[in-house]
Amino acid sequence: MRNPISLRRLVAMARKETLHLLRDPRSLGLAFVLPALMVLAFGWIITFDIRFIPMAVYDEDRTSASRALADAFTASSYFVVTRHLARYGDAEALIDRGDVRLVLVIPPRFAARLAAGGPAPVQAIVDGSDANTATFALTYARGIVAAYSAKALLGGRTVAPRVTAETRVWYNEQLKSSHMIVPGLIAVIMMIIAAMLTSLTIAREWERGTMEQLAATPVHPAEVIVGKLLPYLAIGMIDVLITGFIGDVVFQVPFRGSILYFLAASFFFLVGTLSLGILVSAALKSQMLAVQVAMVVTYLPSFLLSGFMFDIVNMPKPLQIIALAVPARYFITLARGIMLKGVGPSVLWPYGLGMLLFGAIGLVAAVRAFKKEIA
Repeated sequence: MRNPISLRRLVAMARKETLHLLRDPRSLGLAFVLPALMVLAFGWIITFDIRFIPMAVYDEDRTSASRALADAFTASSYFVVTRHLARYGDAEALIDRGDVRLVLVIPPRFAARLAAGGPAPVQAIVDGSDANTATFALTYARGIVAAYSAKALLGGRTVAPRVTAETRVWYNEQLKSSHMIVPGLIAVIMMIIAAMLTSLTIAREWERGTMEQLAATPVHPAEVIVGKLLPYLAIGMIDVLITGFIGDVVFQVPFRGSILYFLAASFFFLVGTLSLGILVSAALKSQMLAVQVAMVVTYLPSFLLSGFMFDIVNMPKPLQIIALAVPARYFITLARGIMLKGVGPSVLWPYGLGMLLFGAIGLVAAVRAFKKEIA
């Protein structure tokens, strides 16, 4: 008959795993340094805010009207004029090298056509190799030209429109990409912890030959799994606090909701992800193979199919169906709801329940997958 679970043996297993961690300071340091570096890198480098698009102007008219149109682009803050071209053919070389994203071509007699009240077409050549930037550049350019055209029709006067749209942005008033990215990073960081650290735990016992010693002890499989999980759970919770602190101090990401609810959801989600890493480690018994498989089943889905970087509704239908099984998708929704919107359990309780179930299922699966028997 199997021995009942003992708190003393569980603590002993946790102490044993902690000693393994302390003897590998490189992995331990990486576990704390990598999350901070990721937050800074994603927050500073990756952005969807399109500003100061480099552009060139080829002005064949050289009148005050043509200069006013070019100035309207610069005044918008969406564009910055870096080149004034002397020949039309120079535009191709600039775009080929990526020096500019847009070339504004103002033909001769532009001002004369405006004064005559007729159409005065201008040309915008856009680099479409970056479809996202090209789309924004075209949208901004059309808006600027439309505003300039309306002002020209009124002889330079401005009048109040009869219909106006009063817009208000909630939860991310300045539309900063970092406010969207930082909450999602917590889920990605948790997945990295699972893939990088816990996938090695059981496999390490097999490769080092210490599983025989473990099999000879009266320790319960649940004590082994929970004992090995606890040190990484502590690391993961510290990483959550580090991520949140950097997001608040460096990127001014607001935290409007309940920190206790957020930490509780993070705790159960972390239990699930760590258990998944241990499950892979127990099933494969090879450290190298376990890390590779854990990266595929944890980190990649959380990065690509969770809505962290890419909107799920824009994905093909088969990927949208697969994304339904990615727990990080629901945790990211919960994190953004708590941090940015300030909503609590009354709204987000289904997501909180999902994190609880994910943690419980992951832990049970890891315990059942672990076998002490030596084949």
